[in-house]
Amino acid sequence: MILTTQDFLAGYDITDTLGLVKGNTIRTRHIGKDILAFVRNIVGGEIPEYTKMMAEAREQAIDRMIKEAEEKGADGIVGIRFTTSTVMQGAAELLVYGTAVKIKKKK
Repeated sequence: MILTTQDFLAGYDITDTLGLVKGNTIRTRHIGKDILAFVRNIVGGEIPEYTKMMAEAREQAIDRMIKEAEEKGADGIVGIRFTTSTVMQGAAELLVYGTAVKIKKKK
């Protein structure tokens, strides 16, 4: 599966557009991580607990999008975009979406 944020794939022709595919996950914070984040907020610097949580959320959302694309018989996904939104206090949704396509290598 080839993934890109571009609307095309260099070196490939898009032979068929299979439609929108998406994956999402909703994550909440952990009270223990919040305490560490609060302390880091005072002294400054990266909050690795949240960095790791968001990285895991992105990977899970991407995996779900790829699964949907595979079910449609896609070879690639173009135009990938990420968005986040707050669902409730302390919980956020990460959504990734793109267009599933069939591709053929250019000669």
